[in-house]
Amino acid sequence: MPLHGNLRDFSATQVFNLINLSGRTGTLTIYEGIPTGEKDAMQKEKEAPGAEKAKVIFKSGKLVHALLSGQANDLIAVLNKAGKLTDQQAAIMRERAKGTADKALAMRLIGANYVSQVDIVNSIKQFVLDVVYNLMSWHSGPFQFDDNALPQEDRIYVPIDLENVIIEGARRLKKDEELLAAIPNLDVALKFPENPKEKFKGIHLSVEEWRVVSFVNPKNTIRAIAKANNMSDMEIRRIVYMLEQAGLVEIVAPAPGSMAKSATTPTRRTSKPQPTIKKDVVSKLIDKIKSI
Repeated sequence: MPLHGNLRDFSATQVFNLINLSGRTGTLTIYEGIPTGEKDAMQKEKEAPGAEKAKVIFKSGKLVHALLSGQANDLIAVLNKAGKLTDQQAAIMRERAKGTADKALAMRLIGANYVSQVDIVNSIKQFVLDVVYNLMSWHSGPFQFDDNALPQEDRIYVPIDLENVIIEGARRLKKDEELLAAIPNLDVALKFPENPKEKFKGIHLSVEEWRVVSFVNPKNTIRAIAKANNMSDMEIRRIVYMLEQAGLVEIVAPAPGSMAKSATTPTRRTSKPQPTIKKDVVSKLIDKIKSI
């Protein structure tokens, strides 16, 4: 019988711990909760599973893959998110590698010296961990664990010990609560402060942080920026919080005509920042911003 329940009664951390201790293999699916109008034994409203929100895959008690519904999670998207492929390279690869399985594509990328095997393993691992740490902060939602369900055999699975994931996830929960309190609403926008050139002078940001900066515009909500950059709610909160605390951006009400689902063209800036990332991992968009 599949393991099932609701995250409000049995947290993701507890589910992971159970899977780890029992060494189970299978897929954990978390759903959007749909109120049924009925009460459970604890007098809480029952929720029926709705749309899928996330899948987490385990093999012999180890975490091997995770993805959020609607989030691109193929190898090209993973490497692009990690900064190992630029936006332009990713677009070219998508066109040339249509229908190619991730394992075959990985061999092609390594053979063409686009990336190394270590790059691929580390990028997949970080992608999976970002998803898992995000969903560990969820407090409700029906879930079901199906034994021996390992979909998409063409995917590259990187085994990750759950013990350290559980410890780190618990450590982050406190920070996530602070982030939710600091940025409770993602339907607000960002703008640059006065004299942005002086603010950004000498600032060192990651690839993902530069991508967020490139979309700063009062017409772009934080939610739209997250969608445009393939980021989860907590990932965008962490970056926006850091940028705000550093005085690099300000949170404002969205301008009339703002779009909640898709961001407009990245804002041109007068500053000339000097990031510490290598040239070959910076997207064409960010290169353009740097040259202004």
